[in-house]
Amino acid sequence: MSERLVFPNVNHADQNGVLAVGGDLSIERLTLAYRSGIFPWYAEGEPIVWYSPDPRMVLYPEDLRVSKSMHQLINAKKYKVTFNSAFPSVIFNCKSIDRSKQGQSSTWITNEMQDAYIDLHKCGLAKSVEVWKDNELVGGLYGVEVGNIFCGESMFSKISNASKLAFITLVLQNKYALIDCQVYNPHLESLGAKEIGRNVFVGYLPK
Repeated sequence: MSERLVFPNVNHADQNGVLAVGGDLSIERLTLAYRSGIFPWYAEGEPIVWYSPDPRMVLYPEDLRVSKSMHQLINAKKYKVTFNSAFPSVIFNCKSIDRSKQGQSSTWITNEMQDAYIDLHKCGLAKSVEVWKDNELVGGLYGVEVGNIFCGESMFSKISNASKLAFITLVLQNKYALIDCQVYNPHLESLGAKEIGRNVFVGYLPK
């Protein structure tokens, strides 16, 4: 008899947003997780930890704040922005880029997670945005598309403002009703993101 995929109700998550531990990163389990308002976040060598934080950090496209300097950067058209043209390279860079100056670690993108999201991309569920300068990948982001919500996972920059350009370009598509930023981030707050209740967020997910 096959094992039925199921997650606990998100309201059972603890105060840190931890809902469950274990399982795998199969396409079926990841799809169920994102459609339920849940995402994996763990380090190499640890069991998979599933989160559904409350509050949830999101950006409504109409709240996007674009600075004068970013407007100038966009209008200058010095960089080329593409969609879904180099997903494996984007997630590899998100995994390996040095974030020590920001006091962050990129180790949470494990080899297992990298492979799993590449599989999700092949199925059309995981998406990427790439920023190029002279045919070199200098920034980007990736996430998972759930209905008309984009669940952002990670971004990287090799030059100043490259990931911000990727994010702004994604939002300005007006393709999504909501950009899920998961947990509080001051950088994304400066772009207009804010925290909402978990149940409010879950209400946007496809039924």
